[in-house]
Amino acid sequence: MKKNSSTGRHARECLFPVGNPGASAPRQRPAIVPFFLPFAGCPHRCLFCAQDKQTGHTRPSDCLPYPQALANLLSELETHHMERTASRPIELAFYGGTFTALPERLQMECLALAMQAKEKGIVCRVRCSTRPDALRPDRLQALRHAGLDLVELGIQSFHTEALLDVQRGYNGDRAREGCRLIKESGLKLGIQLLPGMPGSTPQRFSEDVEEALAFSPSCLRFYPCLVVDGTPLAERWRMGQYAPWELDTTITTLGKALASAWARRIPVIRLSLAPERELDESVLAGPRHPALGNIIQSEALFETVRSHFALNGFLPPDELFFPQYCQGFFSGHKGSLLPRWEKLGIRPSSIQWVEGEYASLRWNKPLEEVLS
Repeated sequence: MKKNSSTGRHARECLFPVGNPGASAPRQRPAIVPFFLPFAGCPHRCLFCAQDKQTGHTRPSDCLPYPQALANLLSELETHHMERTASRPIELAFYGGTFTALPERLQMECLALAMQAKEKGIVCRVRCSTRPDALRPDRLQALRHAGLDLVELGIQSFHTEALLDVQRGYNGDRAREGCRLIKESGLKLGIQLLPGMPGSTPQRFSEDVEEALAFSPSCLRFYPCLVVDGTPLAERWRMGQYAPWELDTTITTLGKALASAWARRIPVIRLSLAPERELDESVLAGPRHPALGNIIQSEALFETVRSHFALNGFLPPDELFFPQYCQGFFSGHKGSLLPRWEKLGIRPSSIQWVEGEYASLRWNKPLEEVLS
């Protein structure tokens, strides 16, 4: 369905995006291939951090120096390049540490290798993750000219109280300044938030999301805070000084946040930490569920549609059109969302599944005529 579809004979039509931009054509989106640098460049260890368990690496997998390990990864990608050209392009990502705080020579060595891969067509883009207090305008310009395309900032929160609580090492103003520096440098901006961390509440997280969206980032990531064994946060949890968000709170809060991002056409590329055996074995508490991302998408879809129902007197539409890819999460986990859809007067059999990324609700009578 096209965004500019005509209402035709319909008295009212609500047309709105659901899902991330490009969701209807997943093969066109680059597949992110990570190169992990756990804790590398980090000035200290934050209360919640468990990069070794999250990534499954303490050093590059072959324990070689970073440039050599990266060269091996790119060589492997080149070997399989031809068989992959018919599928998805590749984006190289430097994750797990503070890339812009690494020695400058090492940054440039890594980017020189990445640029060679770019020139060969092996990778299409390069991104890195870092902290907002590890940025300088001159270094950002140098990194952009060396081939970097996007910087993901581990903001976690824009609230100073929460940042102090997790010993992040900077305040809310520094977080905002980091976002501005990235935008001004000409690099694309990604923002990572940590809902449920100490000092965070659903209200504060909602405010964080609105601040993040105001920067018009290229992407967002939401990582619900988990208590991982071996972290300082685990000791605080054991002493009863911290309680993670319940699963229901996480689903409701992130569902609304995701719906807000959809409305602005800003992709949320992560809704939970990726599955990793060592991480899953180390999680002591927190909102961990194998289908969490799918469940949050279901909540976001319901929240989006419900809000448009509210604008039209909660009257069931005469026709409903949903994008085909929503079929994968419309019903919720094991059909849990179907009773809530039923209360809105919506059944799967009443939906027409169409191509595109916009949903449409159509009524044949004007609202004032129905309510008169």
